[in-house]
Amino acid sequence: MTLHAGIWTAPAPTALELLAPARDADAGIAAIDHGADAVYIGGPAFGARAAAGNSLDDIARLTAYAHRFNARVFLALNTLFTNEELPLARKLAFELADAGADVLILQDMGLLEGPLPDIELHASTQCDIRTPEKAAFLESVGFSQLVLARELSLPEIAAVRAKLQHARIEFFVHGALCVSYSGQCWMSQALTGRSANRGECSQLCRLPYDVYTEAGTELAKSKHVLSLKDNDQSANLEALIDAGVSSFKIEGRLKGAAYVKNVTAFYRRKLDEIIARRPELSRTSQGDSVFTFEPAPEKVFNRGQTDYFVHGRQYDQPYELAELESPKHAGEPAAVAEEVLPGRIIVKSLPDVTFANGDGLTYLADDEEIRGIAVNRAEPVLNK
Repeated sequence: MTLHAGIWTAPAPTALELLAPARDADAGIAAIDHGADAVYIGGPAFGARAAAGNSLDDIARLTAYAHRFNARVFLALNTLFTNEELPLARKLAFELADAGADVLILQDMGLLEGPLPDIELHASTQCDIRTPEKAAFLESVGFSQLVLARELSLPEIAAVRAKLQHARIEFFVHGALCVSYSGQCWMSQALTGRSANRGECSQLCRLPYDVYTEAGTELAKSKHVLSLKDNDQSANLEALIDAGVSSFKIEGRLKGAAYVKNVTAFYRRKLDEIIARRPELSRTSQGDSVFTFEPAPEKVFNRGQTDYFVHGRQYDQPYELAELESPKHAGEPAAVAEEVLPGRIIVKSLPDVTFANGDGLTYLADDEEIRGIAVNRAEPVLNK
């Protein structure tokens, strides 16, 4: 944990932190309004999402708003640097601290070789923290919060917790999953020259592939075998708390404000229900959030749900981690098509489903890809 003037400044282990993504300052403010205790965002450069950079002025605007509610702002400075970039990254670290940032999220240990601002340091998911020994090492060199690998089980998380003295454990509870260990995927760099560790992943895992055995037997034709379903730990939050997790991270720095509002509000309610039952727990920010909608993550972008390996690898179960048909958001099942006619489609609605003009529908096309159509006019069919 980072030491400031002789005082450990990170929240106590029993204080639960809901950490939401922010593509920009407005999304970060929306996240705080909908219950986030902290938000993580990219600055002008060196973030692991190259398409989600923000100016120092916008960072200052976000931090000023967040600090009104004792919420914190984490700055992602988590790419790997060239030797020439290290001085620039170090300069940016001081500028981000001056803009009010509370935390720097780092991957490249080269930054520790020289001066840094008096600010908390968090170890990025790109650090690939899978063992208690690695976690303890990162704590020993000054990191106050560690994002553990998403592949760990509850006992493995607890083993890391037992090895740490002060550092808090951060864990992804919702959003996209990578088929490789974070920080250890070189597929994009090898095939396209765009490095995921430089914030430029070309997402080759979301493409369709043909899969054959060594003998030439076809196992899959044009299927998205590397495209994992989305992470959903909403049913495991209390078990994660008991294993030692205190920061609950939502993935999605490229997602829009609607996604951030919906998912943040959903997990805010979940955590508040646990805190209400367990007086030894608290939240790290202040204030109450009032929602004008019913939070429902299935209503925004998702690729299906999996809780991944939190309960261990289920080798005796059918393979269900990948969403084979498409990496896109298919939506909820709504109807079965009965007849396709020029200019209209006759469908049989599923129970409790109604259609209205302007609705958007998706379907699996002949090329095995998800396509979309808009409903110009919805009307009942007589005698059906």
